[in-house]
Amino acid sequence: MSFEVQDSLDAIGEPLSATTFVVVDLETTGASPADCGITEIGAVKTRGGEVIGEFQTLVDPGSPIPPMIVALTGITDAMVVAAPRIEQVLPAFLEFLGDAVLVAHNARFDVGFLRAACRAHGYRWPGPEVVDTLTLARRVVTKEEAPNRKLGTLARVFGTRVTPNHRALEDARATGEILHGMLERLAAFGITHRADLATLRDPVSDKVRRKATMADTVPAKPGVYTFRGPRGERLYVGTSKNLRSRVKSYFTKAETRRPIREMIDLAVSVDTVVCPTELEANVLEVRMIDSFRPRYNRRSARPERTPWVRLTDEAFPRLVVSRSAAADGADLGPMRSAADARRAVEALQHALGVRTCTTRLTRAPRAGARACIQQDLGRCTAPCVLGTASGYEATVDAARDALRLDISPVVEALAADVAHHAAAEEFERAADARDAISAVVDAAERASRLASLRACKIVAVRRVDDAWELVATAGGTLVGSARVRSGVWDAAAPLRDAWDSLEIEEPLVEEQEMILRWLERPGTRLLYVDGEWASPLTSAGRHHRWVDARRLDHGKIAATAR
Repeated sequence: MSFEVQDSLDAIGEPLSATTFVVVDLETTGASPADCGITEIGAVKTRGGEVIGEFQTLVDPGSPIPPMIVALTGITDAMVVAAPRIEQVLPAFLEFLGDAVLVAHNARFDVGFLRAACRAHGYRWPGPEVVDTLTLARRVVTKEEAPNRKLGTLARVFGTRVTPNHRALEDARATGEILHGMLERLAAFGITHRADLATLRDPVSDKVRRKATMADTVPAKPGVYTFRGPRGERLYVGTSKNLRSRVKSYFTKAETRRPIREMIDLAVSVDTVVCPTELEANVLEVRMIDSFRPRYNRRSARPERTPWVRLTDEAFPRLVVSRSAAADGADLGPMRSAADARRAVEALQHALGVRTCTTRLTRAPRAGARACIQQDLGRCTAPCVLGTASGYEATVDAARDALRLDISPVVEALAADVAHHAAAEEFERAADARDAISAVVDAAERASRLASLRACKIVAVRRVDDAWELVATAGGTLVGSARVRSGVWDAAAPLRDAWDSLEIEEPLVEEQEMILRWLERPGTRLLYVDGEWASPLTSAGRHHRWVDARRLDHGKIAATAR
């Protein structure tokens, strides 16, 4: 299915040896940023264990420094009297921080003061990735090595060249050395890339963490992964832009979902399929889930549950919610949910007079048959008592036309209801009618879009980042895709040729909608088209005339029916 004309996305994660860290330490007048100020900021920028920059300044906290703090840090009021205020320091510090990973010992304290200062003086806190060396120490330093996790104690354990002394820059330098000492230990547990840092806050058992070696041979490229159990059974299928990083994350990050924890415990191997584009990976995922029904997949696991609205095959048809489309095309859908399908059924019944009873009627009325209240209200021609003389065939023809060709008579009838109820200040009823319009219009629009896609063969291209993505589709099925930096037409030719070699089966609704979303994104261009492709905004095909419910304006209804 893939046509990888050039190298596909090389989404290799950033190794920690290439990651920039800014280790920061603050001295303050107290413990709470609500009523205390910063007196000193010290920061060290490192990459690959080497110091590439430092930042240090005293800060005027705007209030006297308590004697206890003076004794601890040695910073006096006289030292900060000529120092800049924090609002003058923040721009330079934030520029120094950039997009680096922020590191601190007991990071909640330092980040809390910096965030509060930004908020107080109108600066946007950049929300950097944060690593807390106190948290790391609890993971990698044993009680035998250190009786506590204080900075001075850890400095002795890792033999830092700088001794912490409650001054910001010296403490930041020591923290930086401690960080790199701990990262060396963590490498043995698979923490080797920047993407792994997010997992450090979550405790993971050694049994699970040892399974991270499954990712060692997985390519750092986009595609689909499949976890397998002890008997080779497929447990879970997923996609990722970086397969290696995603697979490793299952074993280095604490999982809160019980079913996925069970899956991780059972998994013994992982298969991967590299895909040239994200769309192809997503389509392959839903196909595999549909084919193999992995035990731990929930999304897309039951594509046959997609609801449709259609007429029954009986003497006097009625409208039902079905799990399949009608053979003659007289249906409405696919619907987004069973609730929308039921709402559409009620709307069609009300607008067209389709019978609401569930009894299977014979052509000749049963002896003693009696009509229900719907006949008295003029909403049903009562075939239950009048049989073929009721004129119900005309109702069925109108319903079939609405389902197959044009839904607008239904929408117009419901729009009149909205106006009537809104004028009478019956806002709940108006909201119900408005929601029915939305369900019907949405289903009709989806049906039109999908029908247009299935009627065409297309090769399209769109610029994505620094490359061109090409997608080929035929009969609503993804034929193949490619990602190239140049030679778009050379890449398109084999995709077009694959149209005729594809054995088209009934495509999954989810696959069709994925393809449509890709085609409808801004910047997409059609290279080859076989058939009549109609834009969903200008479609002249099925269900082509309807009222846009979102443009209805009936006073208070807009506010009450949100």
